[in-house]
Amino acid sequence: MAKVLYHITMSLDGFVAGPADDMTWLAGLHTGPNPAVSRLLGELGAVVMGHHTYAPATTAEGRVYGGRWEGPIFVVTRSAEPAPGFTLVDDLGKAVAAACSAAGDGYVAVLGATTARRCLEAGLLDEVLVHVAPVLLGDGVRLFDHPGGTLVRLEPMELSSSGSIGTCWYRVA
Repeated sequence: MAKVLYHITMSLDGFVAGPADDMTWLAGLHTGPNPAVSRLLGELGAVVMGHHTYAPATTAEGRVYGGRWEGPIFVVTRSAEPAPGFTLVDDLGKAVAAACSAAGDGYVAVLGATTARRCLEAGLLDEVLVHVAPVLLGDGVRLFDHPGGTLVRLEPMELSSSGSIGTCWYRVA
């Protein structure tokens, strides 16, 4: 049975994108090899993303996992134009179910903060893998945003570092 994993890189101050969904802050990060990412890519069976993540992913330089992984990608959207290699689905539950079916016993990576939050709220998220970059953004899209607050307990599975990047892998309790 597939596991649904929120996989993201965030700034030290908790942002996964800058203002207006700007992702240029990731350029120039010297990450080096990361054993957790290598392991995940070997077990990754499918990807689910929202429409904000989809738009940059459809450009040549924005390929999923920098082109190191290829497989089924499901986009939760009602308004995007289809692109080769992407399956558009208008319902989050249906997208995750289709991705889990495609992934078999592997992982389904959820890309995008809003889609991950919606998966968590729907009880669909099993794990969280966050890479912490040595950057302060000060504003933008938070790793997890829930107006009014909420408590989500996580159990550590793996804490490590690779170069200047910290890796935190948790199970949703």
